[in-house]
Amino acid sequence: MYFFLTNLSFIDLCNISCAVPRLLIDLVTTQRTISVIACGAQVILLMWIGANECLLLAVMALDRYVAICHPLHYPIVMRWSVCRGLAIFACVFSFTFVFLPSLTMPVTLCYPNTVNHFLCEALSVTKLACGDTHNNQIVTFFFSFISLFFPFIIILVSYSCIIRSIVRISTSGRSKAFSTCTSHITVVALYFGSGMVTYLGPSTEASSNQEKYVSIVYVIISPMLNPFIYSLNNRDVKGAIMKMLGKSSTT
Repeated sequence: MYFFLTNLSFIDLCNISCAVPRLLIDLVTTQRTISVIACGAQVILLMWIGANECLLLAVMALDRYVAICHPLHYPIVMRWSVCRGLAIFACVFSFTFVFLPSLTMPVTLCYPNTVNHFLCEALSVTKLACGDTHNNQIVTFFFSFISLFFPFIIILVSYSCIIRSIVRISTSGRSKAFSTCTSHITVVALYFGSGMVTYLGPSTEASSNQEKYVSIVYVIISPMLNPFIYSLNNRDVKGAIMKMLGKSSTT
């Protein structure tokens, strides 16, 4: 579990590093411009990181499934070679999944080239393209559907099996098993909920403004909250925080 948490932390760090520095620069300057190359790089990186995180969250759900439903087989099924292979697969597959459509369907931008967004996001940049962008929007929706829907199905199936297994065990063991899943469920709800609203919702002028604000959740807020969500569920971290608060109150 901690191996996958390390990978998730690194992906969240890349996600914030790709979006926030540019956003902060735009907040303190009056001339908010970005080159076409930098904008295209930001689009591809954000989509790659997003698809990678979706797959990694699905792998983490499978890890919890094996740990709770098949605890005796866990050291064999989730051995280090398998964990490393799953992490590499999520990274390589998401990169291929995002990069190939970008090469096969290039977009020519027209003036006025003002992006209605806080950053260069795929749907907002596609709307600036010359000519008919219907095919580009269909491809974007198709790949977004696959990268969001199928990992989400894996997560749902994994947790349905986990819940069915937890119901059969004693009350004391049940609370411990649930506590190992609450952090992951919270992160999945935040990330997949905001991502589905943005990429699988209807594309209208009103929805464009809504997507602009919803994207802050999965680009900035969710990666920022993930360390707190997972840390506060750890008994050692809770004890350290309580000890620190106790010292501060006595002083």
